Amino acid sequence: MAHASAQPFTRSRPAIGAPIIEVRGLTKRYRNLVAVNGIDLDVREGEIFGILGPNGAGKSTTLEMIEGLRKPDSGSITVDGLDAIGQAADVRKIIGVQLQTTSLFPYLSARELVALFGNFYELPNPDARVDPLLQLVDLQEKASSRVDQLSGGQAQRLGIALALVNTPRVTFLDEPTTGLDPHARRNLWQSILGVRDAGTTVVLTTHYMEEAEVLCDRIAIMDGENVIACDTPAGLIRSLNLEAIVSASVLESGAGFTREALQAVPGVTTAAFETEATGTRLKLQTADAQATIVGLLSLASATSTVLGELGSTRANLETVFLHLTGRDYTQNDTPEPAEPPKKRRRRGPSV
Repeated sequence: MAHASAQPFTRSRPAIGAPIIEVRGLTKRYRNLVAVNGIDLDVREGEIFGILGPNGAGKSTTLEMIEGLRKPDSGSITVDGLDAIGQAADVRKIIGVQLQTTSLFPYLSARELVALFGNFYELPNPDARVDPLLQLVDLQEKASSRVDQLSGGQAQRLGIALALVNTPRVTFLDEPTTGLDPHARRNLWQSILGVRDAGTTVVLTTHYMEEAEVLCDRIAIMDGENVIACDTPAGLIRSLNLEAIVSASVLESGAGFTREALQAVPGVTTAAFETEATGTRLKLQTADAQATIVGLLSLASATSTVLGELGSTRANLETVFLHLTGRDYTQNDTPEPAEPPKKRRRRGPSV
């Protein structure tokens, strides 16, 4: 498998099949906190399905309920025809899981770990899985390297290989590229595409907009414990009827340079002034970037307005999030809630 640095990043879209995962009315609460609020999802066989959202939106909790690691308070989950709640043991046999944080035996080699996991699954010939899996994630040259000798990106790719030892029908990757540098992240993208191309459906969570747009065939956007949109990346962007956002700093504003006047500029669907530390910035959502830029410059000239830093960016998933929620997509460090500790029964004194 070629590294991202060796050739431009490319991907092909697969033929998508019928739903392999069906989620209905899924809810999870922790005391008075609602972590997931009655969501519905369908994941189709053969796709990379992304769950995108800021930290604390409920992504990991949703994944862990589908995987059988957390029990939902209500709702139903079907994985390849199996009831993931009532038949959790059977589901675990047909899925692979890479958690956000995984502790591996540091003194075992990559080869030894893959074989060990094959024994955990009681495969008839665990050693036969080693070379194909290490090749799939581009770790052939690191087969004899110990875990504590691998870089962060290599360790993440090894984690994906371990999640594939049992030849799963579905592989779950929970924020697989968090903490990686851009080069390692793009290498891991190629590994994830290789997993899908080898015949495994992939479900991943991420808070990286670019990652979701590049990798995923369809995306569910989560915010406030709910799924607020679900479609292909292109479909989500197309639903806005926007081509781009034209922005400029306003150095001097002349009479008549108003929001109402900007709203009348060709192509503009929404006009806004934003106050920044360095002054005022203009943002125009537009269905025709070229017509809007020409019209904006004409309006600035007619109103003796001085603009700076004029440019445009195409509509993307961040634009979708802004449109759906009314706020910018910003990350925070709010973790998703963990299971509350169970109270221990107090025992009387020993006698």
